[in-house]
Amino acid sequence: MERTLDYKGRWRNHTVAFRVSDEEAKLLNDLVALSGLTKQDYITRRLLCRDVVVQGNPRVYKALKNQMAAIYEELKRLETLSPDNDELLYTLQVIAITLDGLKGEDE
Repeated sequence: MERTLDYKGRWRNHTVAFRVSDEEAKLLNDLVALSGLTKQDYITRRLLCRDVVVQGNPRVYKALKNQMAAIYEELKRLETLSPDNDELLYTLQVIAITLDGLKGEDE
């Protein structure tokens, strides 16, 4: 097994794997993109109940723009939001929190 050092100089030589549904995979990928972290770092921080602090950078802004465009298209398609749109509503909430936090950096 390949041994790799993380950013704190620790060896990361254990693999943790699990299965998710298509919907969970999409939501996870969206949240990772919005965080600006690698998927490994995002999942590790969430599993260990550590804060995910988003640092504004071009990749995060692009992810926010793409997510907002996708949400806009979905909202145009829907006449009313229903309980079936939990993932969409959760993603929208994460985007709002992220944008609010990024706005706070400029002030």
